[in-house]
Amino acid sequence: MKLPPLSAILADAHVVSIPLRVRFRGITTREATLFRGPAGWAEFAPFPEYEDAEASAWLASAVEAAWNGPPPARRDVIAVNATVPAVSAARVPDILARFAGARTAKVKVAEKGQSLAEDVARVNAVREQIPNVRVDANGAWTVSDALRALDALLQHGPLEYVEQPCHTVEELAELRQRLDGAVRVAADESIRRADDPFRVVEAGGADVAVLKVAPLGGARRVVTIAERLGEAGIPVVVSSALDTVVGISLGAATAAALPVLELACGLGTTQLLADDVGPPMEWAEGGLRIGSATVDELALRRLAASEECTKWWRERLTRCYTVLATQA
Repeated sequence: MKLPPLSAILADAHVVSIPLRVRFRGITTREATLFRGPAGWAEFAPFPEYEDAEASAWLASAVEAAWNGPPPARRDVIAVNATVPAVSAARVPDILARFAGARTAKVKVAEKGQSLAEDVARVNAVREQIPNVRVDANGAWTVSDALRALDALLQHGPLEYVEQPCHTVEELAELRQRLDGAVRVAADESIRRADDPFRVVEAGGADVAVLKVAPLGGARRVVTIAERLGEAGIPVVVSSALDTVVGISLGAATAAALPVLELACGLGTTQLLADDVGPPMEWAEGGLRIGSATVDELALRRLAASEECTKWWRERLTRCYTVLATQA
């Protein structure tokens, strides 16, 4: 799409800093830039460690959302998994209480500084309430680590899949071959942080593809990728990147636009935020009802980031805009 002027993006841009209920992905506060276009609000929130070239895809997604809106929906409600951070087993019931009616749970494992025994205890605590469990290692295991961990986790029940158990495509392919169907392997970082999102599938490293809208450059690109993966027999899961309700609404709208959606989506992460920029999406029988996000002006003021943080995000957005402008 044609880029709007940078001034039009920055004119109504708000940088927010939102505390989390529990540590997640190593952070306790989520920062994001929100701006508004003719089609509504959009969110630009690449994690701080991402370089500008990678972060520019997040801006492309936000601009598309603000100026074009989401693609047409094919369904009104999408199933969503509960998301369980790397908490103690004793804290699991409190986490799951925020996901009433969820029929699938994704559990974080392989957290630095924690043991396999803690992972097993956490997963088993989840199984007591939600039998359909998927785990996410965020690429932390070697192949041998993954085999050992999965053997322990599968002793107590099946797993729907293991998400990004290893870091590289080659490791994922080797692990998938050695598992021989014992559990499906899902790719996340190997898709959203890759120059070629199809490489991991073509290399035999994934049974399931986890697609995140912002890192992949926008809703329409995700729909295109999902259609191609579907032709190859690979189901997709639309997931979030710890988004505000603005980003979650775009993810949900994208999932609603897919021609086929077999698996629960990972779009329940706003439950991990202690506050938000607007009212939550409607939770309907273990899923989300599709609808546009409403941003609360009072929340924007309440959650406004510091002057220094705001300056950093506006400068980052400007640099990413320059990257997109050179690609146009």
